Amino acid sequence: MAQLKITLVKSTIGAIPKHKRTIQALGLGKLNSSVTKQDNAATRGMIKQVSHLLKVEELQ
Repeated sequence: MAQLKITLVKSTIGAIPKHKRTIQALGLGKLNSSVTKQDNAATRGMIKQVSHLLKVEELQ
């Protein structure tokens, strides 16, 4: 299964609480922090919700 590298590129200051919790659930904390997650429907849904704060790369 493919992997996704997710990087937080915009601050969550001023974001609505639901978006802050989504960022935390993805495992991101500080600005420019990155995590690697499995590419599945649940992860894609979380990314779609906060896509304006993230940079997503597909890893092989």
